[in-house]
Amino acid sequence: MKSLIRYNWVETNEQLAKVCEEAKKADAVALDTEFIRTRTYYPILGLIQLYDGKHVSLIDPTTISDFSPFVSLLADKNTVKVLHACSEDLEVFNHQFKQLPEPILDTQIMAGFAGVGISIGFAKLVSHYLNIELDKAASRTDWLARPLTDEQLQYAAADVWYLLPIYQRLTDTLAKGNWLNAVVEECSAISAKITRFEDKTKAYKNIANAWRLNQQELAILQILAKWRIEEAQKRNLALNFVVKEVNLFQIAKIQPKHTSQLLEFMHPNEVRIHGKKILWLVEQSNAVKPDDYPQPIKRLVDEKGYKYNMQAMLQKLAEIRPLDLAPELIASKRQLNQLFKWFIDGKPQNKMPELLVGWRTPFGEQLLSVLSQNY
Repeated sequence: MKSLIRYNWVETNEQLAKVCEEAKKADAVALDTEFIRTRTYYPILGLIQLYDGKHVSLIDPTTISDFSPFVSLLADKNTVKVLHACSEDLEVFNHQFKQLPEPILDTQIMAGFAGVGISIGFAKLVSHYLNIELDKAASRTDWLARPLTDEQLQYAAADVWYLLPIYQRLTDTLAKGNWLNAVVEECSAISAKITRFEDKTKAYKNIANAWRLNQQELAILQILAKWRIEEAQKRNLALNFVVKEVNLFQIAKIQPKHTSQLLEFMHPNEVRIHGKKILWLVEQSNAVKPDDYPQPIKRLVDEKGYKYNMQAMLQKLAEIRPLDLAPELIASKRQLNQLFKWFIDGKPQNKMPELLVGWRTPFGEQLLSVLSQNY
């Protein structure tokens, strides 16, 4: 970085209120967070960075008790909140303040639609637009430590100081094309995912190799996976610090009756803390009636015609995509899989795939026609 960035260190309720009041006057502000999430289920906020076009503010959440002015700023629809690769930041805001920033624009998404690059990192974006190489030496900082060094604070300030001018350049580019509305939709979709209801009874489907289990074993895994999430949330522990995922699969498979069986593949601490509970949960699963067992998990790759239809959809995508847009932005592999599964499941109207919602709909309908022709 070529020069030092001037910033205000904000550590009192009064300072925060003043900063947020000024920020509300801006059409757009740049936002970022620094947090720690090594062993915890929820992120622990260490720092908030805010740039309103005039002042960079580094906000210390460890000393401020009244965040209502900041929450009000997040909710203020007259001021656009600009972030980069924002999904984790949104998790922080949602957990810490029960308020997502709105409206938001994500410069990583904007860059994709502007043709700069898909999933481009912030440092590369700064280099591309501003010809500045960011110093990444402070990237592994413990953001809960105090005091933070000036090097660390400069690193944090840079994340918003350069973000706003990049946003303005991207906005100018997108205003000349056809994809600004698509960008707005994509950014809104990220916020919607953060606040979407989490059905813990379906957590077992995310366990690796769950498809290898029969229905009775899946009933055990379903109970165990739900319990693990609830335990993680209650104790604020990362899931694998409660019980490792691979161990959940093994428990469902062997259905242990004694802690000695658990000790054959689990860490003694896991068994000491959760062994009796796990055995009780396994025993409780015996009360589940066969009619209530989860359905077998079928992998999409094992479905008849999967490879052929995926190839056909990719070929169609190459034909229909606009030349100024990367095909991955129109339809990712995950979205193609989602469309294929929706189609073979009978096209349920209460659960529309992403390719048939919003700006993607015209493309999704053409991809769907490929499936209709092949079945």
